[in-house]
Amino acid sequence: MLRQSMSRSLGLLLAFFRALPSFLWKKEAQFKGVQCAENVLFLGRPLLSLVPGSRIVLGRKVRIHSALRSNPLGCAQPSVLRTQSAMARIVLGDGVGISAAVLCAADFIEIGEGTILGSGAMVVDNDFHSRGEGWFWKEDYLSSAKGIKIGRGVFIGARVLVLKGVTIGDWAVVGAGSVVTQDVPAGSLAAGNPASIRNRKI
Repeated sequence: MLRQSMSRSLGLLLAFFRALPSFLWKKEAQFKGVQCAENVLFLGRPLLSLVPGSRIVLGRKVRIHSALRSNPLGCAQPSVLRTQSAMARIVLGDGVGISAAVLCAADFIEIGEGTILGSGAMVVDNDFHSRGEGWFWKEDYLSSAKGIKIGRGVFIGARVLVLKGVTIGDWAVVGAGSVVTQDVPAGSLAAGNPASIRNRKI
């Protein structure tokens, strides 16, 4: 009985120390202008940046993994949430979980309730550059930007790349390492480069 009591006390103490950095990272996010609902959890420090006028909104119980040991596959980098224009918005619904993921929006990225993004997934709604003069490229987020909508209960595997203008329906599954260049219907499985619809789940 004494051993159980000591073990429980140690567990509570460790939980407190794990939660403390999350509190600090949440306060930093709010200071930068991120809108955080209740029980948002930061496991490790993410990279967050907002262009003035843009929005990042995190729903209830969103979990953002950035620490190496916070995911079974590890986190090779912190999660990145970045807006790239004054009109941009990134919205994560209740219960969304991301691990070492990159979300960059010049238009919008919306992710529905309960969706999971595997370790190293990237969701980008623009090409970042356009041709400049001569042989040079210039930074250009807006001219190619097309918003991305990911539905509820979607599972996006590790190292998936979701590109501009894509809609992924509710309960879809995207296989690890896929490159999504076109819409994925609700309830379907998509995999490959470029991702193709393999079968219907529901």
